[in-house]
Amino acid sequence: MIIPKQHYATFFEVPPVVRDAMFDLVTQAKAYLDERYHPDGYNLGINVGPDAGQTVMHCHIHLIPRYRGDVSDPRGGIRKMLPPAAD
Repeated sequence: MIIPKQHYATFFEVPPVVRDAMFDLVTQAKAYLDERYHPDGYNLGINVGPDAGQTVMHCHIHLIPRYRGDVSDPRGGIRKMLPPAAD
């Protein structure tokens, strides 16, 4: 997760300079994960508001490494990674 030090409840409240810094960290984290763990793909996740699945009211970006075969059908992103009871 990439989380700004200052509090912003949602992504759309984050000032552009901070958003840019967050995405720089996403790029750095991806480079680290690529070098160390060699994932086959990634999901990026930003939920905005409870109706979109945001449960922590502090802006954050999920960077989720994915591997071929980690789920039978990766279409639909991370929703397909969660067990049915988590819906």
